[in-house]
Amino acid sequence: METPATRAATSLGLRHAVVTYERVRSIEEGAAAQGIAVADIVKTLVVRRADDDFVFVLVPGDREIDWPLLRGHLGARRLSLPDAEEARTATGYERGTITPFGSAHAWPVIADASVVDKEHIGMGGGRHGVSIHAAGRDVVDVLGAEVAGVTKAAG
Repeated sequence: METPATRAATSLGLRHAVVTYERVRSIEEGAAAQGIAVADIVKTLVVRRADDDFVFVLVPGDREIDWPLLRGHLGARRLSLPDAEEARTATGYERGTITPFGSAHAWPVIADASVVDKEHIGMGGGRHGVSIHAAGRDVVDVLGAEVAGVTKAAG
């Protein structure tokens, strides 16, 4: 299936596969449907630094943002997650499908350091039931992502 995200990944030269599956209700279901571990799902979170100023943060599925680390990395006192409509406006994608690939705006990308060494990740493909699978290092490289330890174990 082709989406703006899969077209962008191809145009950037990312070696990847597009995996399609039925719509799921949880990250666990999504991982199972794609045949990968939850830790190898990489969520793209949109983080607001200021009005009309966002960054993408790539977070493995078994981790969550460590807000003090992210604030320190960005040199920001305050960060927040936009609501669903603001995220859609900022990216062109609805929650659950957000990806830096083909986004409406080319916001900076920060990849958690744990993403780089993953041989195979699945990340949003711009539509429910569509994922882009690639090597973590390749994704970081083609997106020009900053790499930083900005997450902690979930829970």
